[in-house]
Order: sequence, then structure tokens, then C-alpha cells
Amino acid sequence: MSSVLLPSVAGAFYPEDPEALATMIDELLDEQEPLPQPVPKAIIAPHAGYIYSGPVAASAYRQLLLPNKIRRVVVLAPAHRVPFRGLATTSADWLRTPLGDIPVDRMAVQQVLAFPQVQEFDGAFAGEHALEVQLPFLQRTLNNFSVVPLIVGQASAEEVSQVLDQLWDGEETLIVISSDLSHFLDYHSARTKDQHTSMAIVNLQPEAIDFDDACGRIPVSGLLLSAKAHGLQARNLDLRNSGDTAGDKNRVVGYGAYVFN
Repeated sequence: MSSVLLPSVAGAFYPEDPEALATMIDELLDEQEPLPQPVPKAIIAPHAGYIYSGPVAASAYRQLLLPNKIRRVVVLAPAHRVPFRGLATTSADWLRTPLGDIPVDRMAVQQVLAFPQVQEFDGAFAGEHALEVQLPFLQRTLNNFSVVPLIVGQASAEEVSQVLDQLWDGEETLIVISSDLSHFLDYHSARTKDQHTSMAIVNLQPEAIDFDDACGRIPVSGLLLSAKAHGLQARNLDLRNSGDTAGDKNRVVGYGAYVFN
């Protein structure tokens, strides 16, 4: 019997009404310009409420509207609610959003469960927003795709990179890393810190990203290792914070969007 992982933050981080959600995402995408380059192999996108980070995330997802062969998306997001060792995946067969159900690639899940750092742990997904908020963007930019959902706990960049390399595949597989940047600094301090982190990402230097530079530091660092090994280059599409979008400038969260080709 198939099982479905229900959404945790619909109606909070993004609209619960399907029509309102689709309209919001489409409007965010329409504000962006596609790049004159191939569809990315990987993207990094933020994961706050859409009114805060949606415009930044859309700059990366807009690139997926170019002609592509993507049929599987590997999504890695940091754990915010439950501490655990390694990477966690779900026992669910489908991930649900207000826009519909996305099939989980169970064969790929079984492949990565062979690694000692990967476990099936549904508790990691309970109430977790960082992976979930990426899914509606994928549903509005891709067709007929499956997902390999992974929440990253206490792990090394090398452990993440090992999993990514196992699932790397060709043009059919897209990798999505969910991460915000600095948290709760004043506007100008955040801009300085985020510019440093952004430079480290673009230069594929995970060693230059400190613990408090990005909540998704571990999955980001794992991607940077794999990107370097596979000869990819990174490009920053947008770098802003909540003070630029929908918040005040006294205590902001940083957002960056990146594509890897």
C-alpha cells in the first residue's frame, strides 16, 4: 500500500490554496529572466516563507523552464527540528503539496540507503520546511519527475558528496540544495557576511564556509565537493536578504540563488 508524506507548512510558508499557490509561483518566475546557457545540473535555493525568499528562489527555478530532460530531482535540505546523525530519507512513496503528489524514486532511495550515513527516518521530515518549500517550485517548472528527498543532519561534506556522486547520473537528474545564508544579523552585517559566503560558493571552496554562514552549510559543502570533482562551475543569480524583500533591516536572513553547469 502506497504511503503519502503530507505537507507541514502549507498555509504558513506558502499558500495552501492550489490556485493561489500556482499563481504566486508563476508571478515570481515571470519576474525573472532565463540565462542563455544550458539547464543547470544543480541549484542552491533558499527556503524561507515565499514572501521573504521566493523572489530569490525563483531566479534559480526560472532556469528550469528552458528545454530539459530532467526526470529526477535529488533534494537535500538541512535539519531544523530534529537532531540526528547522517542523512535521512523517508519511507513515503509520494510527497504531497497543494499542487499534487510527487512520486519518490524508491529505487534511488534504496541505493543510497546502502551507505552507512543514510537512514530511513520519517521523524526528520515532521514539521520540516526546508525541503518542502522547494517542491511547489519544482512542480511549476518541471513535468513528470520523481524526487529523492534527503534531510541532512550531523554529517560531513564528504558523506554528502558520496551520496550525490551515487545519484549524479546525466541530464535526467537535477540536484537541489536548500539553504538560507546568514541569520538574524543587521542588514549591513548580513550583506558583508553573505557576500563572503557567496564568493566561497562560486569559487567551490567549502572550507571557506563557516558554521553560521549558512544553515545548509553541510549539504552546500557536499555539493561544492562534487561540483569540483565533476568539473562544474557555479554562478550567483541573486543575493539579497529579508530586509530587501518583506522584512525590516534590523534582523535579517540572507538568501542566495546559484546554478551549477
